[in-house]
Amino acid sequence: MTVFDDLESQVRSYCRSWPVVFDTAVGSRLTDVDGNSYLDFFAGAGALNYGHNPPALKKTLIDYLMRDGITHGLDMHTKAKQEFLETFRDVVLEPRGLDYKVQFPGPTGSNSVESALKLARKITGREGIINFTNAFHGMTLGALSVTGNSMKRDGAGIPLVHATPMPYDNYFDGTVPDFMWLEKLLADCGSGLNASAAVIVETVQGEGGINPARIEWLQELDALCKRNDLLLIVDDVQMGVGRTGPFFSFEIAGIEPDIVCLSKSIGGYGLPMALTLMKPEHDQWGAGEHNGTFRGNNPAFVTATAALREFWSDDTLERSTIAKGERVEAVFTELAAASQAVELIPKGRGLARGLSFSQPELASKTCAAAFERGLLMETSGPSDEVMKVMPALTITDDELTEGLEIVKESVRAVTEGVSTS
Repeated sequence: MTVFDDLESQVRSYCRSWPVVFDTAVGSRLTDVDGNSYLDFFAGAGALNYGHNPPALKKTLIDYLMRDGITHGLDMHTKAKQEFLETFRDVVLEPRGLDYKVQFPGPTGSNSVESALKLARKITGREGIINFTNAFHGMTLGALSVTGNSMKRDGAGIPLVHATPMPYDNYFDGTVPDFMWLEKLLADCGSGLNASAAVIVETVQGEGGINPARIEWLQELDALCKRNDLLLIVDDVQMGVGRTGPFFSFEIAGIEPDIVCLSKSIGGYGLPMALTLMKPEHDQWGAGEHNGTFRGNNPAFVTATAALREFWSDDTLERSTIAKGERVEAVFTELAAASQAVELIPKGRGLARGLSFSQPELASKTCAAAFERGLLMETSGPSDEVMKVMPALTITDDELTEGLEIVKESVRAVTEGVSTS
């Protein structure tokens, strides 16, 4: 592996936790060059909700490439884009009674967030954005300005301005009424809060520690935005496309955000793709005002269309995801109840699950122990204190059982014998 050390930047991260050379992947398993198999509870950080190389999507993609379908299309009209838009409307938007215009801002979640922030400022004529503690919205400067993690923010090298963080749900462990501080600032003309265009929120904070917002908190946030003429942006980059059960993570609260950011698994196959959804009255862009060379990734349109038809024509995947998530929750609850020296707290919703360790370093040690046993997991949270479990939504029951057994073995191996002092 010397070529990676010799040529690749020190910025690389995941490979430090999993120091092998991967070669092939099918479903929920990866294989390295030595033939060792690994079960995947990582799913490309949420970009592989349907697993690796899903057969129905792979065949569609190969057929498209073999007939010389367009690969690069900028924002030109193509058959692949047309079929995606029609399918997205018919399978996702109309059954949910949602009316959104669709923007292709570029291939990543950060592209979607940047476009959402720019659009909110353009619509309202105001520059301030309200974000939340422990949020993560991306690595470009606008997205970083509404991100909470200090290490990632410090990487910007310049002041990150025009955003004001507010307490996320349960930030004060229930000791302070929801939105008391935000409501006070908005109402007080002497508060110093810049005139704000929008609020941006994740319904479940993934990188921030698998923190699920309560339904009533999301509903009150929506109402607060309406009362104060603030646009509501939901960043559904990691938690959308079924990760929490429904296609959109905000469906559970019965709200309709003004702007929605999607990426990661929307392409279906792990191919780069992002969407910014906006209510029709908010589509105030001028032609070419926000563009990007790779916003027309036609192979991703093809696999995205195939994924919608394969997995979202009924509620089978949604019900399966919720049931599998409950299985993970049960195992985490069992581990928490049995742990004596280390406090363990189960967290999450759907198949975005976390186990928080009172001794933060033990989360990383648990993930390392799991890797030794053939399971890929990562950590999240401001101190990497949360062991994060995000398998493919299509993982089989047997694979889920196998992976959870490794999780139990790994947690016990790391926590047993830890001193309580």
